[in-house]
Amino acid sequence: MPTVIDQAVQARLIASSPQTRSVPAQLRYRRADPFAVRIAFPAAASLDGAEVEWAFARELLAGGLLSPSGGGDVRVWPCGPERTVLEFHAPEGVAMVQIDTAELRGFLARSYALVPVGGEAGCLDVDGGVEALLRQL
Repeated sequence: MPTVIDQAVQARLIASSPQTRSVPAQLRYRRADPFAVRIAFPAAASLDGAEVEWAFARELLAGGLLSPSGGGDVRVWPCGPERTVLEFHAPEGVAMVQIDTAELRGFLARSYALVPVGGEAGCLDVDGGVEALLRQL
């Protein structure tokens, strides 16, 4: 069984102008980090020309498919039956993208097959994490 799930998606970057543009993005879920999902955008999609990656709770993504979720740096909400908005807050500003809801549901289903809801704690290597921290001291 795999320990990492990667899925390419097309995100529609929502701009202040009426025009949106499509950018590739990469969703990632790792068994070693079972509470989080990650989404990465290529350098061409950022203002400073660097690749951007956001990590946030898998539960936040799942909740945002049904109703507005999040109150911090990442917020997620449904935008009609076919799209979901992900909103990212950083010191430089706010970015919003729309992603096909069916793609997000498929990604989450694959993550749940890898680590079921409620089984996340069993995937954490707490002893290994403590050892790594102690080695850094």
